[in-house]
Amino acid sequence: MNDCPALILAPAGRDAAVAAALLARAQTPARICVDLQSVASALDDAVCCVVVTEEELRGDLRPLSAWVASQPPWSDLPFIVLTRRVADGGDRSDEIARMTESARMTESLGNVTFVERPFHPTTFVSVIGAAVRARQRQFQARRSLEALHEGEERLRTALTAGHLGSWELDVPTEILTASATCKAIFGRAEDEDFTYADALATTHPDDRQHIMAALARSIETGADYALEHRLIWPDGSVRTVDARARYLRGGASGTGHFVGVCLDVTDRVAAEEQLRRANESLEKKVRERTAELEASHRGMLEEIRRREQTEDKLRHVQKLELIGQLSGGIAHDFNNLLAAILGNLELARKEAASNLKLIRLIDGAQQGARRGAALTQRLLAAARQQDLNVAPTSLAQLVRGMEELITRSIGPAIDLRIDAPDSAPPALVDANQIELALLNLVVNSRDAMPRGGRITIAVDTRETAGDPELPAGEYVRVTVSDQGVGMDAATLAKAGEPFFTTKEIGKGTGLGLSMIRGLARQLKGALRLESEPGRGTRATLWLPALAKEAIRAWENTARPVAPAHATVAPVAQADAIGRILVVDDDSLVATSTALLLEDAGHEVVSADSGDAALELLASDMDFDVLLTDYSMPQMTGTELASAARLLRPGLSIILATGYAEVPDTDTNVLHLRKPFRLDQLVTQVNLAIRYARRS
Repeated sequence: MNDCPALILAPAGRDAAVAAALLARAQTPARICVDLQSVASALDDAVCCVVVTEEELRGDLRPLSAWVASQPPWSDLPFIVLTRRVADGGDRSDEIARMTESARMTESLGNVTFVERPFHPTTFVSVIGAAVRARQRQFQARRSLEALHEGEERLRTALTAGHLGSWELDVPTEILTASATCKAIFGRAEDEDFTYADALATTHPDDRQHIMAALARSIETGADYALEHRLIWPDGSVRTVDARARYLRGGASGTGHFVGVCLDVTDRVAAEEQLRRANESLEKKVRERTAELEASHRGMLEEIRRREQTEDKLRHVQKLELIGQLSGGIAHDFNNLLAAILGNLELARKEAASNLKLIRLIDGAQQGARRGAALTQRLLAAARQQDLNVAPTSLAQLVRGMEELITRSIGPAIDLRIDAPDSAPPALVDANQIELALLNLVVNSRDAMPRGGRITIAVDTRETAGDPELPAGEYVRVTVSDQGVGMDAATLAKAGEPFFTTKEIGKGTGLGLSMIRGLARQLKGALRLESEPGRGTRATLWLPALAKEAIRAWENTARPVAPAHATVAPVAQADAIGRILVVDDDSLVATSTALLLEDAGHEVVSADSGDAALELLASDMDFDVLLTDYSMPQMTGTELASAARLLRPGLSIILATGYAEVPDTDTNVLHLRKPFRLDQLVTQVNLAIRYARRS
């Protein structure tokens, strides 16, 4: 059913009623008007058609023609004009007049259909149906246009909201159509002309070829055009635009046009550049921080490794220290036993002067005891408790001076090379002990090269930052290196420990390296070994370098007037008789010492402790010499010597010890090494009596 009404103007006769009835049959509502003015008033976009008799159109048509002229583009309102029939054979002038009138109507009203009266109802309904359908198509076109306009408006709104400019380029003519926003993106005002040439001129020169190539590629392949390029505005500022388009082909020639949009992305590009620089800066900082963390991690791992090595060295040093203390204690006890044995053997030999067989037996026993004494001396060296005669010594000169001795010791199969420049500073050492240590190292190297090879002895100077073995400072190094069989890690770890040896039974005591290590530590230095199987061994003595100021200070230091190793001709008989106070907690040693002194002609009084000795010294009994052991319980020999000086300031004192390192005493205290022979004992006692009587 058609909801749009038709207007009817047929005031004469029954035409209006008939027309209305026929419209009702065509399901089209009808509205009957009385004159042209009412028709003009009733016209609007909802009317589907107008049915009017020709008689009503002979007057003034301006009201209708004005409305017709003002119709929107989609509207072309149908007019159905009911004409009267012309009689056959009518006047020719009447026909011309009617034709002229019809032309006037058509010109004024536009879409006119003439229906002659009387008409057949079917014909009229058919004409009405065609007019209504035409009008419906116009209504559909209106709705489509409205939808199109709404879409265009939404698109314009969206483009405006997104700051997107729209553009269209006709390829054959290069005619560019651009929106106001597009013009603004290219730095142009809305009312300015903007051509394709203007667009290229605004584009950065370095980017124009890219634009031309991208357009050509899109035309050739059909791919969308998408390019980000720079613009140079008329004011000289540089902007960046993101342009996108699609190429639409049309016509038989295949040419077409681009339809696209553009967006000013200058701020985005600047932000991306700023972000890129920030990321680069951040990545650089991350790399630097990562490098720092990696370096710190490596440093921490290295510190852990060094700490573990230091702890291993410390444990090894503590182990050697403990072994040294045990060895020193054992050596001291052996010295006491050997002192008693040797003393009694000497007395026994004197008593057996006429019995040659007994003398041979006693000599054998003395030889064995002296070998035991030599062994205890090596134990004391390993325990850093041997007696040293230190003096500033040039180790370079010492090494060069031993060249002939070493050459004879190693034999012709070994090539000896010495690198000992005089530039190395002196060291405060016992030259004799260093020579023995060096000779021991060279012999070890020789034994490690049964088929010959090369031994190199080098002297140099090295600074160290300090570790558990060596305090920080400057050291003179004496290095003995060979090309021998070398040692594996397990053997190297044990080398230098007392009693450890890789030699066959009977060919080594295992005290050689431990004696050298003990000597080095006693001199405030260290022995360090490096070795690998098949690559030889490198043994290095580190000895503290002595500056010139230290040499002068050492030379100005008062030395004991008569140390135990003083060069005095040994005698076996006293040249001055005196009363000797012998103090020792070991009864065997005390008895043996007393018998030796009595045999030499002295009077002896014995005491088994420091307290007992002080009681005797506090009495009225006179004494020429106090001979005391160093290591005694409750009161040591040095403590007894200090207390005795208070009671008897002029008393001569001899300190006997199985150790080498004892606390410093005043210059009038003499030392006597255990085990001692009769001639050594008598010599020191004679010396002490002379000092006492001289004072």
